[in-house]
Amino acid sequence: MHMENFAPLMFAGLVFIMLIGFPVAFSLAALGLFSGFVAIEMGWFPANFMANLPLNVFGILSNETLLAIPFFTLMGAILEKCGLAEDMLDSMGQLFGPVRGGLGYSVIIVGFILGAITGTVAGQVIAMAMISLPVMMRYGYDTRYSTGVLAASGTITQLVPPSLVLIVMADQLGTDVGSMYKGAWGPSILQVLIFAIYTFILGRLYPQKVPGLPASARTLHGWALWGKCLRGIIPSAILIFAVLGSMGGLPFMDHAIATPTEAGAMGAVGALVLALIHRRLSWPMLWEAMQGTMRLTAMVVFILIGSRVFSLVFQGVDGAVWVEHMLSNLPGGQVGFLLAVNVFVFFLAFFLDFFEIAFIILPLLGPVAHKMGIDMVWFGVLLCVNMQTSFMHPPFGFALFYLRGIADTLFKNGTLKKRIESRDIYMGSIPWVGLQLLLVVIVIFFPQTVTVFLDKEVKVDTDKVQLEMPAELQSPSDNIDMDNPFGNAAPSPESAASEPTPPASQP
Repeated sequence: MHMENFAPLMFAGLVFIMLIGFPVAFSLAALGLFSGFVAIEMGWFPANFMANLPLNVFGILSNETLLAIPFFTLMGAILEKCGLAEDMLDSMGQLFGPVRGGLGYSVIIVGFILGAITGTVAGQVIAMAMISLPVMMRYGYDTRYSTGVLAASGTITQLVPPSLVLIVMADQLGTDVGSMYKGAWGPSILQVLIFAIYTFILGRLYPQKVPGLPASARTLHGWALWGKCLRGIIPSAILIFAVLGSMGGLPFMDHAIATPTEAGAMGAVGALVLALIHRRLSWPMLWEAMQGTMRLTAMVVFILIGSRVFSLVFQGVDGAVWVEHMLSNLPGGQVGFLLAVNVFVFFLAFFLDFFEIAFIILPLLGPVAHKMGIDMVWFGVLLCVNMQTSFMHPPFGFALFYLRGIADTLFKNGTLKKRIESRDIYMGSIPWVGLQLLLVVIVIFFPQTVTVFLDKEVKVDTDKVQLEMPAELQSPSDNIDMDNPFGNAAPSPESAASEPTPPASQP
C-alpha cells in the first residue's frame, strides 16, 4: 500500500465509525491510534512522531479561549431556570396574540433574545415548548407549525452570539471570538426576519393555521403589559451589552476590554444576579446548573482529544494534501467550493452534532479555504448557519427529540388534550430546515451579510508611503563631527598648550 492511498482509507474509516453509533470521541481516538501504528509499521513516519501527541493535547487543552465554554454554559444553565423564559413568553404572547400568527412571532422573538443570553439549545427548546405548546394547541394553531416554530426558534441560539459553536469556530479557524460574534449578527437578524416573513405569509394564505387570540385570553393591557415586557427585555439587554460589548462582539464596537473567558465569567455572575432578581436563586438550582456545565464541558474535552489524535496521524500521512487537492480542483472556484462543503456538512449533520463537526471536519476544511482566499470569519459563520440544521434533521435532530419528550409529558399530565404524533413533529420541521438552507444560500452569494458589521481592514498603498525626517536631522554631516562622532569635547591646540604639564614623579 502507498501512503497517498492511506488518507482516503482513514477518511472512509471515519465515516464508518460515525455511522455505527459508538461515542465519537473514543472512536476517533481508537481509529487515530490504530492508523498511527499502521503508519509506523509501514515506515511512513517514525515512532517518535507519535510522541508529539501528549504535547499537542496539552497545548490544545491549555488554550484560554476554550475556557470560555464552561463559563457561557453555566450562564445559560442558570438563565434556563431563573424564570426569564416564562415571563418573556407570557408577556410577548399577550402583546402579539391578537395578530394572526402572534404566538409564532412571540416564540421567534423570545427565541432570539434567549439565544443571545443563554447559548444552549436544549434548555431553550424545552422551556419554550413547556410554556407555549399548550397555549398554541388550545387556541387552534396548526400542530406542525407549532412544533416547527418552537424547534427552529430554539436552534437559532447556535447562531446568535454568545453561541458556543462560534467560540469553537474561532479557535479552530485561528480568528478572534469577537470578530466571529460581530459577523454572526447579520445572519442572525436575517434568520429572524425569514422566520417572521414565513409566519406572515402563512397567516395570509392559511389564516386558520395561525389564528389570533381572542380578547378573553389577554389578562394584561396597557402599561401593565408593556411593563412586564420591559422587565424581561431590559435586564436581558444589559447582560447582552455587558458580556458581548466587553469583548468587542457587538456591531460598531471597535475595542475590547475583556477576553472571551473574562466576558464569560462576567456573564455567569450576571446570570446569578438575574436569578436573584427573579427570586429563583437557590442551592439546588445552582448545583443542577453546575452539573449540566460539567457534563457538556467533559463531552467537549473528550471530543477535542479524540479529534486531535485522529488529525495528528491524518496530517502525518499527508491527509491535508489529499483534502486540498480534492477540494481545490472543484469547478466554480470559491462558490463551487462553498457549495460542495455546505452540502457535505448538511449531510454530516444528519449523524453528528455541531461540536463533532467543528472539531473533526473544520480542521480539514479551514486550511483549504484560507489558501483559496476565503475570509475565515465569513467561512466560519457560514458553516455555523448550516450547522443549525443538525438539530432539525429528521430523524436524528435533537430539538425534535426534546419536543417529542415534552409533548408526551404534557399529554400524560393532561395539559395537552390530544397526543402529538412523531410524524407531525418531523413533517413540521421540514419547512424550517428549508428556511435555514435559504439563509445558507444568501450568505454564500452575499458575503456582506457577515462582513457588514466587521471592522474595516485598513489598506496601505506602499507606493505612496513617504518617509520624512525632522529638519535638524536631514543633514547629519553638517551637525556631526565625523572625527569625533560621539560628541566628546576635544581640547583645541591653544588650550592644550596653555594647560600646565604635571610634574614628573620623583624616584
